[in-house]
Amino acid sequence: MKELLQQYAAYNIWATKLLTDRINKLSNEEINREIISSFPSLYKTLQHMWLAEEVWWKRLKLTENIVLESAQFTGSFSEMTDILAKQSQQFKEWIDAATEHQLEHVFAFMRNKEQIKMPVYQMLHHVFNHASYHRGQLVTMLNQLGADKIPGTDFSAFSRGK
Repeated sequence: MKELLQQYAAYNIWATKLLTDRINKLSNEEINREIISSFPSLYKTLQHMWLAEEVWWKRLKLTENIVLESAQFTGSFSEMTDILAKQSQQFKEWIDAATEHQLEHVFAFMRNKEQIKMPVYQMLHHVFNHASYHRGQLVTMLNQLGADKIPGTDFSAFSRGK
């Protein structure tokens, strides 16, 4: 299980970097242009991706009264890209150092006044799957903007070292 989670963590970093490197070549207007999707722009979609990783990281670290830097962020897309990359790297480093027991540990957190319990490995799988879902939306949004040279981010490409 640990080896697969390590691969997913590395894949998450790789795939997000490929897309954000491409998006960072767009104009500020294109990055913030309203596009019909789950979130109204490339900027807002990446901000949501960071928010999700940030909240799950804080839950993993058993932070009470979570305050999310991502929710109030108003900096540039490039700055946000760097912060998300650091957040994703934290997950990778945590997994690299984790024992099987830590990965199987069931932790609890509150969500909408409900206590939820889940094993850490399931939470990590969710984090990486969630990011893949939104990277797919970023690709669709790039296509709607008429962008070219959109990189492929399939796990199989990552596994082949592409």
